[in-house]
Amino acid sequence: MKKYLMIFALTMGVAGAANAQVADSSAVVNKNAAEELTLTKEVYPQQEEDGDMYHGLSRKLTFDRMIPPHGLEVTYNKTVHIIFPAEVRYVDLGSPNLIAGKADGAENVIRVKATVKNFQNETNMSVITEDGSFYTFNVKYADEPLILNVEMKDFIHDGEAVNRPNNAQEIYLKELGSESPMLVRLIMKSIHKQNKRQVKHIGSKRFGVQYLLKGIYTHNGLLYFHTEIKNTSNVPFDVDYITFKIVDKKVAKRAAVQEQIILPLRAQNYVTVVPGKKSERTVFTMSKFTIPDDKCLVVELNEKNGGRHQSFVIENEDLVLAQTINELSVK
Repeated sequence: MKKYLMIFALTMGVAGAANAQVADSSAVVNKNAAEELTLTKEVYPQQEEDGDMYHGLSRKLTFDRMIPPHGLEVTYNKTVHIIFPAEVRYVDLGSPNLIAGKADGAENVIRVKATVKNFQNETNMSVITEDGSFYTFNVKYADEPLILNVEMKDFIHDGEAVNRPNNAQEIYLKELGSESPMLVRLIMKSIHKQNKRQVKHIGSKRFGVQYLLKGIYTHNGLLYFHTEIKNTSNVPFDVDYITFKIVDKKVAKRAAVQEQIILPLRAQNYVTVVPGKKSERTVFTMSKFTIPDDKCLVVELNEKNGGRHQSFVIENEDLVLAQTINELSVK
């Protein structure tokens, strides 16, 4: 009898030890699993408090980052025209239910129509203009739109004040490099407004018309040429075209065989006619360039249906003396 009791006790001891070992192993596993879950949640949270999935790598966009859209109604049988304060460079439509394009002969006017009648879902449209402004619209269908012609120019904000409107974002355009289109416009306006004559030896005068270079300026990889047309005659001077070209010095005064045309990127107050006894000034913006020693820059002003053409020559030594613009002094 004692022998059987001894065997039973040993059996129960082994089983208890085994169960204890299993329990200890389970505890270790559960502890490791808990640590692993905790570690995973700290590094990559599975769920934010509001229920949105971000995995710890993104944060929400807040309303102070939002560009408020304008509400726009369109219809199938009528065209909505939107007039912008600068040339339109980009248009994106959120739905094939819309069609849009520039008005013929007008670079700053967009026409918008619905391609289907009574579309139900609201869509959107985005526009970028040459002055670096971004506009966005929420578009819906209406049988009779309340407004058919919209003018987007902001008469309260002109882009110079600190409290600029939300659409005046700093959109950078390829041809201006790292320069802000808004700042380019302000620099041109400032040069035109100050009306200083920094250059006094470059110009031409024939037939009662004088064409002058008043200044050369530079800022952030761009060049600014300030020119003036003076018409001392009684006959209006109609501008046909103005060209900037680099030619060999030997042929600068004759028909150039090889020439490099420099196209302006922007122009402030580009004039098409100068009345008699009047003068007009223009500021041209161009990409930075230099002139080789054996070449020069020829600026030509041609009269439409006339012969009072003007031209003057800019040497490289004039170009490298361009005045640097301090953007803090831009008014």
